[in-house]
Parts: sequence; C-alpha cells; structure tokens
Amino acid sequence: MTDVRLATHPTEFDALPSAALRERFLVEDLFAPGELRFCLSQGDRVLIGGAMPGDQPLELVAPDEVRAEALCDRRELGIVCLSGQGTVTADGTGYAMEAEDILYVGAGTGTVTVAGDAAYYLVSVPAHRQLPTTLIPRDEADVVEVGDDAAASKRTIRKYVHGDRVASCELAIGITTLAPGSVWNTMPCHTHDRRTETYLYFDLPENERVVHLCGQPSSTRSIIVADRQAVISPPWSVHFGAGTASYKFVWATGGENLAYNDMDPVDTASLA
Repeated sequence: MTDVRLATHPTEFDALPSAALRERFLVEDLFAPGELRFCLSQGDRVLIGGAMPGDQPLELVAPDEVRAEALCDRRELGIVCLSGQGTVTADGTGYAMEAEDILYVGAGTGTVTVAGDAAYYLVSVPAHRQLPTTLIPRDEADVVEVGDDAAASKRTIRKYVHGDRVASCELAIGITTLAPGSVWNTMPCHTHDRRTETYLYFDLPENERVVHLCGQPSSTRSIIVADRQAVISPPWSVHFGAGTASYKFVWATGGENLAYNDMDPVDTASLA
C-alpha cells in the first residue's frame, strides 16, 4: 500500500498542529531491509521511494496508484545510491552504482531492478517523452560551492539531472553536502511556484536531527527530521533548515520548469 499525501492549502497548513504537520509532509519510513516502499504526493504527482535489496534483487514494480503496468510507462525515474554498492538493471542493461551516484531512467523503460548491499532513494515524476537512461557518477556531477563559514552555511551542491547536464522532462535531482562546521542549508531561502520539491536528509548521525523550516515566508513552521527521512515541499513553501551535526540531502523537483535558477528569493529579514 502506497502512502498517499493530498494537497494542502497554505491557510490550512498554518492551523495544523505538529503531529498533523508531520503526518502531511514528513516521510519517515521509506527504507526497510528487503523492501520497496513508496510515497505519492498529489502535488505535481511526485513519487518518492526507498529500496534496500540486500540478499535478493528487488524489481521496481509500479504501485497501484499510478495505474501502469511498468513504473516508467508514463514516468521518468531518478535512482540515488545513498550508501553501499550495487547494480541497477534497466531493460537488461546493468549499471554499477556506488554511494552518491545517480541513475536517470527514461520514460518507456520496462523492467527495472535494484541489487546489492545498497540503499536506493527513488524519485519519479510524469514524463511526456522518452529520453535515454544515463548514469551520472558522483565525480561527474556539476559542482557549485556556495555559502560561507561566517554564516555557517558553506556547502557543496552537486547537480546531476538538470537542463545543462542530463536531459529530462520534469525531473531535477542533486545532492548538497554541508562543510564541516556549517549547519544551514539553502540560505537565503526561496520558493518556486512552478514545481514541488522533496528533501531527503541522509548521512546524519542516529541521534542527531535537522530542523527543517517550511510554510509561507511570513508564516513558517518547523519539522524535526532524522536520518533518511524526507520532507515534501509544496510550491508555495520555503524549504531550508539547520542540523545539529553534519549531514547531506538529496533535493529533487518535479513540475513545469526545469531551470535550476527558477526561484523566487526570500529576504531572510522578512521571514516570520
């Protein structure tokens, strides 16, 4: 059974108690040994998932909620290797993957399986054309250094699937790594009305947490996030946070505009 999250109006969002806020926007249990799990957001029909094959390969079977014979019948897919080593096989072609490699799987692909001692994070969005399946190793991603030590926001952004690197229909994916001593991500923050975004936090020590800020800029709320948990960010919401220890996160968007810089900046002093 796929976890389905319905759209939430900003006014309703403001009135949600903490437990309901977590129920609507935090995805806590994507990863379990030997299982494939999905969560579907009605916002831009973004489907996220977790797969941990272990001893036996796992086929990425389409959940009932997408009404398709194969997951990529009408969708494209990003597969992120969070840790370990493994192989992803798409229509008979195998792709060896290591930590922080990402495989883009194009629409029209039939059977997709994941194998190996690895944890895979999945992001899928609707697609209107077929594009080639492409492996992007960590060392071949486009790298941008942003932030600074004084603001505790120095970080490395690796862009894998985006307009200038690997062509896609709606999907953009990257990984951000915080520098030692830095805690703040995505600051100054922004919104983007043209796409839904998800953050999957990982490599966070077991007893540490990230305080993820969300909501309209003038009415922010916080969600406490643990390792390998994801937050769904509606187009009208800011999405940024600070951690109690070092961490990384996978950012992924789906919507009508792929441009990385398509965002509406929010002045930090205006946040409330």
